[in-house]
Formats: sequence, structure tokens, C-alpha cells
Amino acid sequence: MTYDPSAFFSALSDPTRLRALVLLLREGELCVCRLVGALEVSQPKMSRHLATLREAGLLRDRRQGQWVHYRVAEDLPAWAAQTLTALAADLPDLPPYRSDLLRLRTVPAKTGTAA
Repeated sequence: MTYDPSAFFSALSDPTRLRALVLLLREGELCVCRLVGALEVSQPKMSRHLATLREAGLLRDRRQGQWVHYRVAEDLPAWAAQTLTALAADLPDLPPYRSDLLRLRTVPAKTGTAA
């Protein structure tokens, strides 16, 4: 996949997408249902944001039964991986990211899901 820096940074420009990405950077893989609960948004809204991140090449997904799980793409170019590493290091300590992480701890994993 060819990565377009404009699409990459455009995908990061939305607060909901950035919050979801921070959770995924911290947790590794999450199902849509847990992201919905942590970010307190509707499932259709979350799915649209995750699709944008996937289309920009930032995420990969897999289906397990009725649930879709997302994770950060492993094959990002160095500049993109370094950008995400910096985000993962600093943002989780700031609001609203800290609150998202705390809320995520209260959202139960569905039976048969990885996380």
C-alpha cells in the first residue's frame, strides 16, 4: 500500500478518530463495541470513523462472529509509525484521552472476543 501523508494527517484531524486511535495504540486490538462504550458515541458513527482510518491505511480489521476488531496497521512507513508512537506516548495522559482509557476499563469484552 502506498501511504499518502495528506490522507494520514487528514484521518488524524477528527477528534473522535484520534481518540479511537489512541485507545487502539494503547490496547493493541479492540472490537467496535468497546470503542463505542469508551468514546460514548453511536455504533454507526464509530464504524464510519474506523472506516476512514482503515481507508487511510492506519488500521486493519478482522471479523470474529458478529464483532469486528481493529488494530493499528503493522506495515506503516517509518514516518507514520514514529508519529503514532509519539501520540501514544503523550496523549493518553491528557483529557479526554485519560477519561476514554478509564471508561474503556468499564466496558465489558463480549464473549468470544480477543479484548
